[in-house]
Amino acid sequence: MSGSTPELPIVVLHALMPTAQRMVLNRRGSTVWEVESHRGRYAVKLGYPIEATADWPAQPWTALAPAREGAILHRLGSADVAYGEWEQGTWNFQPWHEGPDLHRLWEPCRSAGSTITPHVSVALSCVEALAELHAAGWAHGDVQPAHFIIGPDRTHLIDLALAHGGQVPSGYDFPFRGCLVHYEAPEIAQSVLATGTAEPTQEADIYALGASLLISATGWRAVEYPDDAPRPVQREAVAKGNRRSVKAPGQLGELIDAMLSHAPGDRPTIYEVGKAMS
Repeated sequence: MSGSTPELPIVVLHALMPTAQRMVLNRRGSTVWEVESHRGRYAVKLGYPIEATADWPAQPWTALAPAREGAILHRLGSADVAYGEWEQGTWNFQPWHEGPDLHRLWEPCRSAGSTITPHVSVALSCVEALAELHAAGWAHGDVQPAHFIIGPDRTHLIDLALAHGGQVPSGYDFPFRGCLVHYEAPEIAQSVLATGTAEPTQEADIYALGASLLISATGWRAVEYPDDAPRPVQREAVAKGNRRSVKAPGQLGELIDAMLSHAPGDRPTIYEVGKAMS
């Protein structure tokens, strides 16, 4: 894929017959498209393996992520989802969700001198989206602000490729190796440092949601480490619990602090978080 312009696979073109399409994301290991067709609007995800570089190990699992997510969405009963394989990896398509993500929506709260406080109703809508997944017996594994899409009618929790909690086709499965470190719970960071893998849990999702709310409301990460620190150094800081003293404004402050507790058992459940916000 490097050096070439990605295109939608023939199998996806035949399934959707696009009337319009635009690439919205092109990063190492995946591309995401917004596609309009006679069937509606869809997000199309393509995965392909990341080749090794001087400072980055090979990551063949990225090729499997779209199909893994598609299989999980099917198990959760999502309608109008399809997935499969293409010549460089796997793909899925799913309904497109319109709206800003949490971080973008709360941007006015982070402006210098702003007196705007984050709406608890928005935070509660994120809690409700995560609660649906937890109620189905799954942990998301990759909770972050960009994965909460605040739509006109409800908030959608997207990007379930790393979720755990039910059976996934073995041909598309792969070990969990952590996520974006800003939102990793201490026990996840510690496990990845020690063994290279971890097990996503609902308790870790609560920590990640707290970290997501904090950074979206204040612009500050929950844990302090240099911006350019190598990933193992970041994880060491998270595992040790090097929390910043930053608090979210308003009634969210104390609740987020509880969600960011170092010990998983000290964190509230998603239902307790929702009750505290209601």
